[in-house]
Amino acid sequence: QVRLTEIGGTTVKSGGSLRLSCEASGYAFCMGWFRQRSGEEREGIVTIGGNGIVDDADDFRDRFTVSREIASKSIYLQMNSLKVDDTAIYYCAGRLGSCDGLLPESYNFWGQGTQVTVSS
Repeated sequence: QVRLTEIGGTTVKSGGSLRLSCEASGYAFCMGWFRQRSGEEREGIVTIGGNGIVDDADDFRDRFTVSREIASKSIYLQMNSLKVDDTAIYYCAGRLGSCDGLLPESYNFWGQGTQVTVSS
């Protein structure tokens, strides 16, 4: 029943910033951001619960920040100091229940993904 749509992916220069949005048609208590680089497994970036608690991966903590807008059922990912190896498809995900780590297998609903390309 939950449908998620990512928007905001584009090409950006290294060192630049980008903000991704995820629009939800239904409510998921836990939502998060994941990415998949070419040839790599999908990896968790950060999750945020309905209570605002954030669980973020060490690799992204200094550069990526999640926020949640309850009224619009949307979450955002602010990405700063982008690097070429940040190039990936970025996915929004959700769970009906509370957040439970950063493993993709824990999430029930997924957006279609949005491509972020960082150029040198």
